[in-house]
Amino acid sequence: MKKQFLAGLIALLLIHACTPMNQEHKYTNALIHESSPYLLQHAHNPVNWQPWGDPALAEAQKEDKLVIISIGYAACHWCHVMEHESFEDSLIAANMNTNFVSIKVDREERPDIDQIYMDAAQLMTGRGGWPLNIIALPNGKPVFAGTYFPRDNWEKVLNHFSKIYQSEPEKLREHADKVTEGISNNEMPTFNETAGDYSSDTAIQIAQNLLAGIDLELGGKNEAPKFPMPTVYEYLMAESYYRNNDTVNQAIRTTLDHMANGGIYDHLGGGFARYSVDATWTVPHFEKMLYDNAQLISLYSHAYQHYGDDTYLQTVEETIAFCNRELKDASGGYYSSLDADSDGEEGKFYVWQASEIDSLLGEKAQIFKTYYGITPKGNFEGKNILERKTSVRTLSVDYGRTETEIQRIIDDCKATLITARDQRIRPGLDDKILTSWNALMVTALTDAYFATGKQAYKTQALETGNFLLTQQIFDANQINRNFNNGKSTIHGFLDDYAFTILAFVKLYEATFDEAWLLQAQEMKTFVNAHFLDPKSKMYYYTSDTDQKLIARKMELSDNVIPSSNSAMAHALILLGQYFYQEEDIQHAAQMIANSQANFSEYPFYYSNWARLYTLLGETHYEVAIVGDEAAAKRDALAQHYIPNKILLGGKTEGTLALLAGKHSEGATFLYVCQNKSCQLPTQTVDQALKQIKK
Repeated sequence: MKKQFLAGLIALLLIHACTPMNQEHKYTNALIHESSPYLLQHAHNPVNWQPWGDPALAEAQKEDKLVIISIGYAACHWCHVMEHESFEDSLIAANMNTNFVSIKVDREERPDIDQIYMDAAQLMTGRGGWPLNIIALPNGKPVFAGTYFPRDNWEKVLNHFSKIYQSEPEKLREHADKVTEGISNNEMPTFNETAGDYSSDTAIQIAQNLLAGIDLELGGKNEAPKFPMPTVYEYLMAESYYRNNDTVNQAIRTTLDHMANGGIYDHLGGGFARYSVDATWTVPHFEKMLYDNAQLISLYSHAYQHYGDDTYLQTVEETIAFCNRELKDASGGYYSSLDADSDGEEGKFYVWQASEIDSLLGEKAQIFKTYYGITPKGNFEGKNILERKTSVRTLSVDYGRTETEIQRIIDDCKATLITARDQRIRPGLDDKILTSWNALMVTALTDAYFATGKQAYKTQALETGNFLLTQQIFDANQINRNFNNGKSTIHGFLDDYAFTILAFVKLYEATFDEAWLLQAQEMKTFVNAHFLDPKSKMYYYTSDTDQKLIARKMELSDNVIPSSNSAMAHALILLGQYFYQEEDIQHAAQMIANSQANFSEYPFYYSNWARLYTLLGETHYEVAIVGDEAAAKRDALAQHYIPNKILLGGKTEGTLALLAGKHSEGATFLYVCQNKSCQLPTQTVDQALKQIKK
């Protein structure tokens, strides 16, 4: 259990990253044939990089060479540094080419490989990060792990292991076997036969355990760096709904307010950076990830429903606008990320000198500088990251102008600065499209549609959902993970399936088109056939039909994204309710029971499991809406934050069992049901809301 806790903690602290930018074409290696932007960035290194695959490992075994497995991703900083210092160096490259087989891995395309070798790094060194550099035997078993190395240190590592493999190969093999055994045993679940029934007292205690680690003054966890961790606050918001605890509300609102006001949020272009390096949410690590922004759209949509704060609505709308403007592909899919660097400098695209603001904004500058805390000294290396430091109402009083005038001045200033910023060199774009992250975006757009009623968000959700359906799903129910320039080459992992199932359930709720539910059900069947461990009732991250790695892992802890197992448990609960499949609900209950010790003791790192524990334990409502006005009544009901309900219906009864016999000619009725037993039908949303008791 402690090992699992440490894995969750370390995963949050992985802050080294990569943004290779090689313009020379003197060399070309095998990565030139790949579709990943990260791999293509290394295609002209003098290192003879190869993509992960059987040919590279077969070459290593044939030539009896150690393997370098270098893992990173495109949207960050420290891989770029190591590439420039080491992988572009001809002497280092000659050493690597002579004595090793070198493999480059995009961790976002191949999280299965990253997961295994990150476990190795944590077991061998107690820490991890990217770039992640592994030295392994020809069979892929690791003997050494590290992150960023300056050139001279990397050369020493290469020379040491090249020499020791020649002189003492058995010593390395023994070490590799022990590390591989540790990887296989790390974070593996057991079947829990003793978990008790749901208890509200237990649920309250779990929430208290989590709150003990929350910074109630500044929001987020009581430490730095601070990650948004949307799953934590989705769990707490559900707790607020069930029990309306003041401290829970304080934790949610303080965190969401400080993030939306802080430097982690782009106040000109919208969207959130990956994390804040400090405890005040002031200085971000400037990369912008699709998975963060998708989940934060959902979180702020729910917060707007729950608390009615217009700042949350503004945050939703601006973040969606950012995603559509900067990350949307013509295919309907969304790209993965924007780099932290531009013009070789971290954050350069986003920061401002006070003198620039004065020059660009003229007489309006003072109001804008007061609003966003801009000073000559700055808050980041002599420059300013925008932070919202006051309110329009306060500025109205201080400057003797109406709130409307103040807001107009701020909006005009933002437009001027956006125009100026657009002339700068832009951050690099990772334009690969990943299925699981796009599924999160479908869910986000649907949540925003429910919260705001804006049809455009529903249209966009359907567009991306149809992209996944037509481009990423094949043979009826199998999923591919990646898409770029028309290529979709990597079979999906558990998160691709779980998040897509959840997204398709959301699309059903938004449309009452049963085709989305039926597709989700088909994918669930495939997952059960190819990912399930029948002993523990948990799921492996990889399919049994794909290439075998040195270990087959399960992803259990929730971090910046919910774990694929907790997402799959959620999918089982929902599909079990829609299709009257009690075995699915019982399966999910067993998965939750298997995880109960972890989410009880370490709820910050198992918060989605804690949310599911409460979801399954509290009263749950099935709301059936049937008749010509079903869509309008659904949308009116869905504007309310009700985490313990599902929606089903349509103009006619459809095929779902709960809808049978509920159509009345010329009228639209809402049926609030619990466990397949329905209260008296009503024609008004207000009455249905009264029947739903917290």
